[in-house]
Amino acid sequence: MQHDQLQGDGDLTAEEGPLTTGRRPQRRRRLLISGVLAFTLAAGGAAAYRYGLFSDIGDPVSFGKVQASAAAEDIRPGVSMPTGPKAGFVRTYRLPDGTQIARTTLTGAKSGFTGDVWVWVPKEYDEPRYAKSAFPVLISLPGGRGYPTNYWGTGPGLGLQKAVSDGAKAGTSLPFILIMPVHNADTKHHFDASDIPGEPKMGTWMVEDIPDFTKANFRTFTARDGWAFMGSSAGGFGAFKHVLKYPDRFKAAIASGVDIVPDSPLWKGNTQAMDENNPEKLAEKLIKDGGPDVYINFQIGTRESGREKAEKFMKEYGKGPVHTQLQVIQDGEHNGKSYVRGMREGALEWISKVMLAPTPDPGVR
Repeated sequence: MQHDQLQGDGDLTAEEGPLTTGRRPQRRRRLLISGVLAFTLAAGGAAAYRYGLFSDIGDPVSFGKVQASAAAEDIRPGVSMPTGPKAGFVRTYRLPDGTQIARTTLTGAKSGFTGDVWVWVPKEYDEPRYAKSAFPVLISLPGGRGYPTNYWGTGPGLGLQKAVSDGAKAGTSLPFILIMPVHNADTKHHFDASDIPGEPKMGTWMVEDIPDFTKANFRTFTARDGWAFMGSSAGGFGAFKHVLKYPDRFKAAIASGVDIVPDSPLWKGNTQAMDENNPEKLAEKLIKDGGPDVYINFQIGTRESGREKAEKFMKEYGKGPVHTQLQVIQDGEHNGKSYVRGMREGALEWISKVMLAPTPDPGVR
């Protein structure tokens, strides 16, 4: 598995920069302001903002300010309003269009695992005309160790959020909510996005705790048509494995630079448990059962390996209820920027066609 090639794939962000790293960015910012005031005044305001001295990184963030206008009797069929309890989010980045990336720490009630989760909502989410509408969710998983950060969420350097925004503006992509959790339990092991016997329950974390967290905080669809995964490398394996294993909960996945079978040494030869998390076995069972239909988009760059494995999977299992497509990224490499380019070139439009879209209230502007 090309696990480690994507570790640290994102650019340095405000959250990860030298002045804002850690759990108390606001406190550190105050200390820094008092310590370098003379420098700030001499260098000018631009330098102050550049180094984060007066930024709002680390400030509390709330989402869904307009949803309170949706009275209980007006809730539409198929829409789940936030159930609570609300998570405490802190801002990690503010994009030019005003949207925000925020982080919280979640202890999964069902997995028992504690890890960070980053979230981003499109600007449409807080528009009054969408106050009664659900939004589709794209759970986005990183490659590499995927712990203690998720490079899709620690900043906009890879362009994922802007790709979704631009696609929504152009009418080629749905305005997805992006949920970006860590997907391994430590920095030493890969858990194949699974409940490996005797190890942290990372499969339960992904398919139970993360959706429950999302439903608690955001307007979501009750049907599986509003839930999908996206991931790269090891995260891509988890993305399409979860869709195949839980087709009653998730409908589609974009799987980039992906491996096809579980191979963590933590399995210790437990073939039965591995088979229960093997996409080939899961696809075979889904075909035998006759559905429900799922949709897998493999993304492979021409400058990376793995295309043969993806094409072999598509040939053997891309039939019946298992719908597959290959997005070839010209000159694409095994990294997040290449995969976001592939999403812009077709994968986002493809997945948007099989997912539910938010519906504006015709009487509200």
